[in-house]
Amino acid sequence: MKRVILFANGTDVNGKVFLVTHSIDELLAAASIKFEMVAKRIFTSQGGEIDDIKLIRDDDILYVSNGEDFFTSAQNNFAKCSDWITLNVGGRYFATTKSTLINKEPMSMLARMFTESEECEWRLVPSKRDRSGAFLIDRSPTYFEPLLNYLRHGQLILDPNLNAAGVLEEARFYGIEGAVSILEEMAAEEQKRKMETSSLTRRDVLKSIMSTPISFELRFQGVNLVGADLSRLDLRNINFKYANLHGCNLEGANLSGCCLERADLSNANLEGAQLVCVKMLCANLEAANLHSCNFEDPGGLPAIMEGVNLKGANLEGSNMAAVNLRVATLKNAILKNCDLRSACLAGADLESCDLSGSDLHEANLRGANLKEAVFDLMLTPLHMSQTIR
Repeated sequence: MKRVILFANGTDVNGKVFLVTHSIDELLAAASIKFEMVAKRIFTSQGGEIDDIKLIRDDDILYVSNGEDFFTSAQNNFAKCSDWITLNVGGRYFATTKSTLINKEPMSMLARMFTESEECEWRLVPSKRDRSGAFLIDRSPTYFEPLLNYLRHGQLILDPNLNAAGVLEEARFYGIEGAVSILEEMAAEEQKRKMETSSLTRRDVLKSIMSTPISFELRFQGVNLVGADLSRLDLRNINFKYANLHGCNLEGANLSGCCLERADLSNANLEGAQLVCVKMLCANLEAANLHSCNFEDPGGLPAIMEGVNLKGANLEGSNMAAVNLRVATLKNAILKNCDLRSACLAGADLESCDLSGSDLHEANLRGANLKEAVFDLMLTPLHMSQTIR
């Protein structure tokens, strides 16, 4: 089925897209309704009258009249007297005005394409046109529509099934900066909702624990547990490698022997948790709450936390004897009143870390960054040999 753009002959009325059906009469009838006139004749842009449907090609620009002859200056008058332009974005036509594209975002790509100021140093050459005269833009029409509406009325409204991240990429392409900042927030919120709706819950974890024999290893490797409430559960020896536990509540949970290698525990609450012999190699615990946790194994096996990110974490009052925190990041962490006897902190970043009242007897601090670290009220003196390579 063919598609044409019709204008009312000799007027400044915006063009409208029509589907060519079976006959000239049907097309004239449809034009009469749309333009609120009695359409009787159809002309090409050169003024030739069309009396056979077979003469019409797809995407033709045509003019209808109520019986009068074709105005030879109709197209020129339309261009001069009207601010209207047509954009062909990814095969879909959008009629708008130059002022719409320019006024709200004068530095956008679209504004720079259609500005009429010859003195504007930011002016861009408009894109090529299709045979109907519309400016061609090879981008997604679906994502373009809400941006055009934003330029029209200043409100960014997305349909429920439209991806904010997709519109964001188009806003960046067109340089519509006002929409970019709004869409970044919308995309972040959309991602957050997506993660929350797809994450496992406490019930899911309990079902897995109860259905798995003791002799089998229980794995939650790489699963999404964002914000889940796992407080006071017995989670010993479970494999959480690469799991997303951001904002998870693990208060009082028993995580002894768990594998949390490269897991995301940022902003998680682990207050009072048992972390004996835990394996946390390169895990992310930034801003996590580990107040009063126990890492010490009576048998002497250390908790492996090498390369862990504990930036801004709260470990106050934790029992961390013999823990391995080699090259860990503890910048701005709170380690007040901690038991760090025989702990390995070699190469760790302890900048601005508060170690007031902690026991660092025989702790290895060689190569550690101690810039502005606080060592007030130490239970044992800190020897220089502990800090020198």
